[in-house]
Amino acid sequence: MSQSAITVGPGFAVLLVVLVAVAAVVARLGGLGMGRAAVTAGCRATLQLAVVSVLIAAVLGSAWATAGFIVLMLTVAVGTSARRVASVRHGWPVAVPIAVGAVPVGAMILAAGTMPLTTVAVLPIAGILIGGAMTATSLAGRRALDELHHRYGEYEAALALGFASREAALEVCRPTSGQALVPALDQTRTVGLVTLPGAFVGVLLGGGSAVQAGATQLLVLVALVAVEAVAVTVTVELVARGHVRRPPST
Repeated sequence: MSQSAITVGPGFAVLLVVLVAVAAVVARLGGLGMGRAAVTAGCRATLQLAVVSVLIAAVLGSAWATAGFIVLMLTVAVGTSARRVASVRHGWPVAVPIAVGAVPVGAMILAAGTMPLTTVAVLPIAGILIGGAMTATSLAGRRALDELHHRYGEYEAALALGFASREAALEVCRPTSGQALVPALDQTRTVGLVTLPGAFVGVLLGGGSAVQAGATQLLVLVALVAVEAVAVTVTVELVARGHVRRPPST
């Protein structure tokens, strides 16, 4: 076993349980209302990664299987954002910003020849881009809908002044929805100074040089900023046009 690899054993299992318990207890004591969600997320992550760890070797052995797995990731991302932003019934249009953000950028990376056209390279990059688009879509969509709900009077005032419905909605929700880009921008600004993110560490653990690790991480971070900027912009537009909305009862 590599000296830089995580040791999987009883100590690893105990540490995971303790960390999940800490998150749940602190969330409960802090009145965040997310204690059960922390436990559920930890359990789901354990189960899902256990299954993926078993299947990943077979998936990576076939280009078609890898493509199918990427489609599965995209489907799960859409379902997650649909629940976070609105309801599943009213939220499925979030598939558009996630796909429009992740797919073209991924295609550009492949077309530029900056990474090998192998399943072991394509799959993790696709997962990173889809995950970034999902997070940005969820944050932007929730914030935009919250703003329209809490500042509905301003929206109506804009309509009274002659604004079209779309323009009135954008005036209310667009400025704050852009904050969904803050995590990606902060991570890009502080990379190497505050954190050494996963792509950098992964290349080093895989035997790559520090220069290759840095180049990989830089590509990932800049690509994520592009993906999330597109996802946020499209999400806000869909909210303003009424394609993404919450049920009237909420």
